[in-house]
Order: sequence, then structure tokens, then C-alpha cells
Amino acid sequence: MFSKILIANRGEIAVRIIRACKEMGVATVAVYSEADKNALHVALADQSYCIGGPEASESYLNENQIISTAILAGAQAIHPGYGFLSENAHFARACRKNGLVFIGPDPESMERLSDKAILKELIRGTGLSVIPGTKAVASAEEARRAAEIIGYPVMLKPCAGGGGRGIRLIRSEDEVNDAYYQAIGEAVSSFGDGSVYLEKYIFPARHVELQILADEHGNAVCLGDRDCSLQRRNQKLLEETPSPAVDDEQRAQIMELAVEAVKQIRYVGAGTLEFLLDREGNFWFMEMNIRLQVEHCVTEMLTGIDLVKWQIRIAAGIPLDFSQKDIKIKGSAIECRINAGSCGTLKMLHVPGGPSVRFDTYLVVGTVVSPYYDSLLGKLIVYAKTREETLRKMRASLCELVIDGIPTNIEEQLRIVEDERFTSGNYDLTFMGNR
Repeated sequence: MFSKILIANRGEIAVRIIRACKEMGVATVAVYSEADKNALHVALADQSYCIGGPEASESYLNENQIISTAILAGAQAIHPGYGFLSENAHFARACRKNGLVFIGPDPESMERLSDKAILKELIRGTGLSVIPGTKAVASAEEARRAAEIIGYPVMLKPCAGGGGRGIRLIRSEDEVNDAYYQAIGEAVSSFGDGSVYLEKYIFPARHVELQILADEHGNAVCLGDRDCSLQRRNQKLLEETPSPAVDDEQRAQIMELAVEAVKQIRYVGAGTLEFLLDREGNFWFMEMNIRLQVEHCVTEMLTGIDLVKWQIRIAAGIPLDFSQKDIKIKGSAIECRINAGSCGTLKMLHVPGGPSVRFDTYLVVGTVVSPYYDSLLGKLIVYAKTREETLRKMRASLCELVIDGIPTNIEEQLRIVEDERFTSGNYDLTFMGNR
């Protein structure tokens, strides 16, 4: 096991990883930008180092500075969290070259699996149904020809990256040219890779994902499903587990297929298989996230398994000490993402409490929300034995949560969990007006 880990991230996920390390008896090293000098993760870590200016490119994306800091601090491993360098094969290879363990997939697997068009080809042979689509298309004309074969509407997506960036819905031939160049431009600016591919647009549908853990000894488990259909412009707002749209028989079948797929593609680490679930109950594989998900917390609340700790153990070569038969999908957990509406300074914070209520955040009184990073302030997660009880607990917790000085979406989240479409479980990706 590692004695010291550097956390190459910020915000709530940096705090989350530091807490897991402390519980494991592992020392921590925080890195921070000039904008984050007073951040909570800086105060909580055993050692902290400023690595650059406020822009992410000057700090949290500065590979050389992060690796140099890890070596200077005597860390054996680097945990990238999510976002930033978490899916960067070049960084993972640089860690290995400098004698550091990257807590995540090895660089070869990252290169093999990060291209979504190539990944779909690998998944086709595992028994999972894949959304009809193409490999990378080299021109707008090639995209137009492919769209005619697939049939409109189609989705144009970046081969690299995720988080909903670079995606364009194309309903007719007239939209192809503009969408193609817009998608390439956003993909280059977001991921440094302008390659894009097409896939059939499945509508209406729900976004359902499966959480997996796999070690280097050939063991793999699926920790159940999460419904992530509450989205605005491809950005998730709320997640729940298990999905109310999936029955027990469906769940058992898709979990079994997911485990076998992960073994066949030789994946090691924490990962997520993402699907669209159509109105006939068919699962269509979309993509795989080869990192920790923002919404991992609802799975932890449901199963009692600490995903961050198991990421670290797997990276250290420790085999899973449980199997699929030990995973019990009982009860219900819901997560609401609490986002800032604009910049500001936190004047007051009151966090709801009680059994099975959790708020993962980096906020403390005086925290300044700057314009340099994403708007996520924290994640409110609740668990109960039934979905009805979980809904009541989430409403009560949202009403109790107070964040003063920073505009938030707390009221919007409260409206969502009170909406009959959501409370009935009969919702899909169109809930927030997405088309």
C-alpha cells in the first residue's frame, strides 16, 4: 500500500480523496492554483504546494509541475480525481516514467478505450448492443454520407473526452456542415482532439449507467445502475440508484453482461459503462468513462462500498475481497448536484444532517467561487429503504441546506424532486426540455 498520495485535483473531489486517504492511514499532498490558496483541500492535506496561476492550464493541467511536486513531496502515487488529467494517457505514462503510480487505468488501456468510436468496436464483440454509428469521420461530406446511411436524426460526438462537450444533434442534411465544424472546434478546445464520430439518435430514452470495479487479478464486479436522465444540455443535474425504469430481471442481466464485457476488454480500475435505455427496455451501449464519476456517491450510499478506497487498493495491486454475489441492491439513493449560479463569497453554510444524509463539498465560510473552474459546489446525497422515503428525505434536506452569499440551484432541485414526473419515476432525457 502507498504511504503518500498526491491529489491532482481541486474542489469537492480533492476533499473526498483526502478523507479516504486519512481513513486508510495514507498521507496526502495537495496541489493548488493561486486562486485556490485558501481552499479546504489545501488545509486538509498533510502537505500543500502552489503549482501555478489561476487558469487550469497553468496549474491543474500542468503535467510537469504536478509530477515534479509529487517527486519533491515523496509521494508514490497520484490520484487525478475526475476531469483535468483523469483520462490523459500522456500524463499516466509520464507518471510511470517517473516511478509514480497513476491511480486509474494504465496508459495503454486509456489509449485503447478513450477513443469512443474504437471502444464501440471492442464492445460489439462482448454481447452488449451498441448504438449504430461510425468510426471517426474525416470531413463534413463523409459525415453527411454516413448520416444518410444511419438515418436522421443523428448525434455528432467527439471521439475523446466527455462531460457532454462537443455534442451536436443533427436532424437534417442542412445542419451537417455547421454542426461538424462547431463540434470539431469545441472538441479541440476541450480535449485537444478534434476527431468526431456519428451515432443514431435514440429518442425518447433514459441515460442509465453501470458502475464497475475490476482488479489486475481478473476479478470484476458491477455495483448496480444509476439513472442519470436529469440533464440540461448534456450536463447531469441529479442521479439516482437504482433506476426506477429497470426491473430486477433486467438489472441482473445487464449487470452480468457488463462484468463479462469489462473482463473481455481487460479493464482495470473503477469505470462506468453508459447506456441509453429505449422505451422498449433495450439497453444501447454509448460510452465508457475510465475514471471516477462525479455521481459515484449514490452507489456508495446504496452498496456501502467505498469506491475511492478501492481505486487506491486496486492501483496498489490489492485484489477485490468481495464478489458479485456480495453486492446487494436494496433501498434507494438520490444525489442532487448543487451548482453556483455565479461567482461570490460564502457568508453562511448550514449542512443538513441525520441518518444517511451526506453533503460532499469544499465549501467553508469565506470560500470564494471564482470564474476559473466549473460551477459544482457540492453534492447532496440521501439514502432510505424505499424510493418514496428517499424522496421525502431529499426534499427535507434541500429545504435545510443553506448556502448564503453564492446564488445556487437549490430551489430548482427542490422543484425537480417535487415534480410528479420525477416522483412517479416516469421521466427521461426530455425532462429538462432536452430534445
